[in-house]
Amino acid sequence: MASTVLQFRDVSVVRDGNTILDGVNWTVDSDQRWVILGPNGAGKTTLLQIAAAAMHPTKGTAEVLQEALGKVDVFELRPMIGFASTAMARRIPRTETVVDTVLTAAYSVTGRWNEEYEEVDLRRARRVLGEWGLEGFADRRFGSLSDGEQKRVQIARSVMTDPELLLLDEPAASLDLGAREELVGLLGGYASSSSSPAIVMVTHHVEEIPQGFTHALLLDHGRIVSAGPLAEALTEETLTETFSMPIELTEANGRYAARAAAA
Repeated sequence: MASTVLQFRDVSVVRDGNTILDGVNWTVDSDQRWVILGPNGAGKTTLLQIAAAAMHPTKGTAEVLQEALGKVDVFELRPMIGFASTAMARRIPRTETVVDTVLTAAYSVTGRWNEEYEEVDLRRARRVLGEWGLEGFADRRFGSLSDGEQKRVQIARSVMTDPELLLLDEPAASLDLGAREELVGLLGGYASSSSSPAIVMVTHHVEEIPQGFTHALLLDHGRIVSAGPLAEALTEETLTETFSMPIELTEANGRYAARAAAA
C-alpha cells in the first residue's frame, strides 16, 4: 500500500524580501514519480531543497517521510533520501574512483577517507553500477568521465542506500542527444519498477520526461500552475500559462515534445 512521502501545506519561502515559493500545497505518495517543470527562477530547486530536508520553509509545514521539518533531526532523515544534482557532483573529488564515489554514499560523505565498509556494501555498489550501465567504469576516476557518465554515477550513488525518496535536479542538463536518450531510457526503466522509491525530478524540458513518470507539477513565480496526473497537469494550456507563451505539446509512446505554437 502506498504511503505519503512528501506533504507540503501552505509552504512559502522568502529570501531577502523576495518570495521564492508562495503557498505551495503538494502531496507525493510512495508509488508516484513526479516531474517538476517551470521557467528559470520559478522555485523548482528550492522546492527540491525542502524535499531533501536541506532547507526549512519560511511559512507553512513540510513533512518529509512523515516527519515534520523543524521537529526532526534532519541528519537522521537525509540518509533515507537519494539526491543527485550538479551541486552534489562538484563535491565529489575528481580523483575518486567510480566505485568509491558510489560506495561513500553509505556514510553520506564524498571522498573516501577512514570509513570501513563491509563486503555487502561493495557488492551493492557494484550491482548498482551495473544497473546504470557503468559496470566497466568501477576503477575509472570520476573526473575522467564524460558528462553523461558522471550523471549516471551521481544517480547510482543516490540509489546506493536504497532510499525511500529519490530527488533528481536536472539529471539530463548539458547532455548531448545520445547521452540524454541513454539516461532517459535508464530512468524510465527504473521509474517503471514497482520496487523503486518515490521519484521527484526537476527539468526544463518535456523531452527529458522518462516513460514511467506518473505526475507533473508546473511552477511559475513560486506558485503552482497545475499539479496532478501527467495527462491532466501537463497540457498545452498549462505549459502556455507556465511559460507565458503559446506552446504546442505532442506525445508519442509515452514521450513528450514541446515547441512554440505557430503564429
